[in-house]
Amino acid sequence: MNRLKLLIGIPFIIISFYFLLLSIMKVFPIWISAPLLFISIVLTLSPLSSQKRFKGF
Repeated sequence: MNRLKLLIGIPFIIISFYFLLLSIMKVFPIWISAPLLFISIVLTLSPLSSQKRFKGF
């Protein structure tokens, strides 16, 4: 399941970064592209940080 999230998340990050570049050139609104890039990075990296946590005794 984590590999699937990574395989879906990496192209989503690339697409979001492309929209951010378009927004820097004032072709696309930045108030849509910046949160989209942030959300895509968070959702892609969150499964990596939740693995094998110590839950106590």
